Amino acid sequence: MKRFALWLTMMMPVTALAGGAAFTLESPDIPHNSRIKDAQVFNGFGCTGQNVSPALTWKNAPAGTKSFALLMYDPDAPTGSGWWHWLVYNLPASTTSLAAGAGKADGSALPAGALQGNTDFGTPGYGGPCPPVGHGIHHYQFTLYALKVDKLDVPATATAAYIGYMANANALAKAKFTGLYSR
Repeated sequence: MKRFALWLTMMMPVTALAGGAAFTLESPDIPHNSRIKDAQVFNGFGCTGQNVSPALTWKNAPAGTKSFALLMYDPDAPTGSGWWHWLVYNLPASTTSLAAGAGKADGSALPAGALQGNTDFGTPGYGGPCPPVGHGIHHYQFTLYALKVDKLDVPATATAAYIGYMANANALAKAKFTGLYSR
């Protein structure tokens, strides 16, 4: 019965409105559907970016928001399952922005209590774009989840898919934008 209730919760539509105003996520570093700059590109795997997480701001979270989760995902990665670039969860409900560089692997630039999951690079923290040469434009999706729980109940070893599942299961609303990058 618990599994059915969780499934039913995940199937309910998630609203993007909060008191009539849209729940939004933006970045001054990556305007929606624009090319991601070298400052945010990964430094490794043949890429020579600075690997600095972008500044992010959000507003109009729905009433009842108790925390946030932020996930960055590339559905175009040639893996059969995409590529997870950044996972931040247990952001306090009072948070409305993250400064550029907040995605340091040690979490020291995040608000107190926030945690980062392991990316598909195998480590926590921000891992910028670095698609294969000649693979075309990749779409890097930044999704912010307004959550109905104070904290996501996930083990420290949780996979990115597990964190994404729990964020979706506990979402009151989602806000997102997409950045583009190719080599």
